[in-house]
Amino acid sequence: MPADRLLNTVLQYYQDVHDGPKTDQIIGTTTHLLAQLSNPLNLGVLTSQLLTAPAIWHRQDGPRTAIRVIGIYHTAAVRVHDNEIENANRGRPREGGELRCDEWTRAVVKGADDRSRRWQHLLVLTGVLMGMEGNDRRSLSRSLRNTLEQAVVTAANLALEHNVEDGLLAAASIITALSFAFPLLSDFYKTQINCNALLPIAVWAITAEEGFCDGEFLKAVARDTTENATYALHWSAHSPSSQLLQEMEKQPLMANVGPLSKLAGFAAQYATDTAVVLQAQDALLVFSGRVLDAWQRNPFSGIDPAFESTHLTPETLQKTWPLLWQAFRKLLFGSVAVLQAIVSRGLLDPHMLANGMAPSIAAKSLHVLRNLFFISSRNGNSAFQVYTFSYLTSIDVLTREPATCDGFLREIRPADIASFPMTHIQRTLDLFYLNVAEHLPLTLSVDSCENLIVKPAMRYLSHGGPMSPAMVELFESAHSAILSVLSCPQHSPLTIKITPFYIVKLFESFPNHVSPRQFRVAFKTVMEIVSPPFPIAATEPQLSETLLEMLRSNMATASTTPLGPTPDSLSRNATSQQEEVPLSVQSALVMTLVDSLPFLPLPLVEEWLAITAQAMNEIADPRLRAPVKTRFWDILVNGEMDVERATIGVAWWGTKGGREMVLFGRAREPVMMSGALVSDTDKSSRL
Repeated sequence: MPADRLLNTVLQYYQDVHDGPKTDQIIGTTTHLLAQLSNPLNLGVLTSQLLTAPAIWHRQDGPRTAIRVIGIYHTAAVRVHDNEIENANRGRPREGGELRCDEWTRAVVKGADDRSRRWQHLLVLTGVLMGMEGNDRRSLSRSLRNTLEQAVVTAANLALEHNVEDGLLAAASIITALSFAFPLLSDFYKTQINCNALLPIAVWAITAEEGFCDGEFLKAVARDTTENATYALHWSAHSPSSQLLQEMEKQPLMANVGPLSKLAGFAAQYATDTAVVLQAQDALLVFSGRVLDAWQRNPFSGIDPAFESTHLTPETLQKTWPLLWQAFRKLLFGSVAVLQAIVSRGLLDPHMLANGMAPSIAAKSLHVLRNLFFISSRNGNSAFQVYTFSYLTSIDVLTREPATCDGFLREIRPADIASFPMTHIQRTLDLFYLNVAEHLPLTLSVDSCENLIVKPAMRYLSHGGPMSPAMVELFESAHSAILSVLSCPQHSPLTIKITPFYIVKLFESFPNHVSPRQFRVAFKTVMEIVSPPFPIAATEPQLSETLLEMLRSNMATASTTPLGPTPDSLSRNATSQQEEVPLSVQSALVMTLVDSLPFLPLPLVEEWLAITAQAMNEIADPRLRAPVKTRFWDILVNGEMDVERATIGVAWWGTKGGREMVLFGRAREPVMMSGALVSDTDKSSRL
């Protein structure tokens, strides 16, 4: 059929509403016509009629219609470009007319007239820009490329001004179009976008109906989850909630969460109104809170990852469970990308720094991260720079204000520190609490440290139940939190109070709950804290030797059997080329004693060098003794000891029997003159 007759037919079809297959046929014909028409006026008419056609817009399905319209012009533009290149290579006129890319673009854009809305114009302009300039096609002249980019930004800004009266369809279409057009815009035109109006819509697109539905899908999952006869949770792949998740994954904005979150992050950075940025942060806080609340009410939230294989049915584990966590990861990445932009802006925006607002804003950011921690704490989901920056920067800003630090910890503090949390989600939130608390002792008072850090952490140090990987992580975090308190010189009274109890717990934990490396680090840290120049060394000078005597007494009954690999050593070996040295409990304790030598008070150095050498010789297995000796020599020569202690060490090694004790297992015999007489009456020689 000739193009003109086909055009008239399509224009007639535009006026009626059709079923799905017929509508798809009309869209395909429209794309064909756009690529084949040679009359610029016909191209303009076709575009103008399409933007008001009931056949195209009757579905009211938001981003899907927007994607459909963008796709029409994207595909047509690519065909026009390809035909022009093909004809140029063959040296013959272009089939279907003489319009080149620039001419075709101008003709199509003229069809975006006053009979249609600005957000509809944006869809056409985006499709043309993508088709002509996407994938480095460079089809347009530089001047027309700039003009087209300017037209996209102008249409977007005009559409944003009227998005409230145009409705949610327009808002979703604007976000969809800008998500595709944004990577193709130059930096200059990007900054011309009205970010004050864009940011609220972008955050809405991520969190609301077109995105993650404020976590409502989790309520549907909970309704469809049942418990079978073996008390395993079952969530069918054919359940309505599973179908809902699959439909969510197919939604245009959900399928493009990455570009959408980048667009929202850009808007957060370049919005000129600080209040809009703070409103976006509040929206993320409300959204993440709803997600956490819905997850806490879900039966899946109580399952420790280590026991999923026994607490979930095979169908759930293989089909629906991965689908849920795929949605969770998208939710986390999209939310944190926007949050990172807000956190970055908070470092520079004078309005966000004024009147002590910065710590409060940082506390809100940490609340968002806490609400999503049940996602980020699993399977390395937090191992990306945007998350790390948002987390550590928020903590750094929070520590500027002691009152805000104290208030934040009190808000998220475990409800009852006397009882041990039974569900995995409660322990996950406690882990976030301890991880944050570890960074705050320098800012907090002694009383706050004791009540808000030490007491909650001690609950986990006293836990004697089974240790899953998640529990091990909690246990390690509790140790780190207490060590961070002990390391603060201003908390010396608290250090004196809790150090003996902590060391006892440390010995009780080794080697079942703490690896040799972790034990050595913890004990070495405490030894450093109770030794000069820390103030506690002056008030409690005997404490360091007391700790060493505790260590020495444990060596006598320590196991000499080599320890197997620990989760800690396995994870370190996976990222390091160095092989883990073999250790028994006995040799690990001696190694810990060696690590402590650089921190001893001067009067004790020589005595404990000899005790250490003797302890090394008591390690019967040469394979276990060798790494301890290597570490001992390393301590003596690598500069870990200061000048005074090193001088004592050199003298002990050279003239006081240290060399013989280490190398041969005995001290040097006293020097005696050859032929001298020795008697019980101690006769003196007359020579």
